[in-house]
Amino acid sequence: MASEWPKAAVVGWPAKHSLSPLIMKTWLDETGQPGDYAIIECEPDAFEAAARARFNAGLVGVNITVPHKETALKIADTASDAARAIGAANVLIWREGRIEADNTDHVGIARALESDSGFGPAVLIGAGGAARAALYHLKAQDREVRILNRSRDRAEALADEFGLSAHIQTLDDASAFEGARLVINATSLGMTGQPALEVDLSGTAEDALVFDMVYSPLKTGLLMQAERLGRRTADGLIMLVGQARPAFARFFGAPAPDHDGVRHGLLAELEHRS
Repeated sequence: MASEWPKAAVVGWPAKHSLSPLIMKTWLDETGQPGDYAIIECEPDAFEAAARARFNAGLVGVNITVPHKETALKIADTASDAARAIGAANVLIWREGRIEADNTDHVGIARALESDSGFGPAVLIGAGGAARAALYHLKAQDREVRILNRSRDRAEALADEFGLSAHIQTLDDASAFEGARLVINATSLGMTGQPALEVDLSGTAEDALVFDMVYSPLKTGLLMQAERLGRRTADGLIMLVGQARPAFARFFGAPAPDHDGVRHGLLAELEHRS
């Protein structure tokens, strides 16, 4: 019976725009794995009570999106090393009456950066939650890290927390990109409805990889500039799909398909929304 299928959901405020249901339902169809996936919109003040009630409602777990990721970690009984280091959870699992927290954003970032050499200066734009996940990935590499942020104090505090002797610079400092082999935008700048991200990539290395976590629009101004300069690019959909893979396995007990077929459906949905 359908009522006995594993059920999961994405929780956010708002959450109607989430592409997670499309990803998860596509993989359920492709694998033939029984399961269901829904959207739950929950205001911040009601999140903790709702999360605990969802266990009784039969959900095996949830994906967490803004603005609940930090609260999700706080209410968990146990947390993965990644979730603790990043300071946020994007996955909650209910197991034997306890809430387990995980953060798979760094898995999506690693997927997007598969073609990165892991060497040479890396420029990280932003000092918020997404930047924390990126630093978790970068910390494992022996490379120079430059953090660009409007608030130097916040960027310095972030670097200190991760134990990195990063160079802290502002967005209008063109020298920050000189010789960079990797550029990561971990802000909402360039997203539909947000101000543009105005930086100059001309000083980056010719073989640099430019990764933008934004996926609406899919080809941001940053990525278009990178392409004009002949730089390699990675878009936000790669990260989105990459972080969903381990969540799918935990929710439904089966690995997600190895191929990237779900991307075609996501592209069609983004085109429909534009």
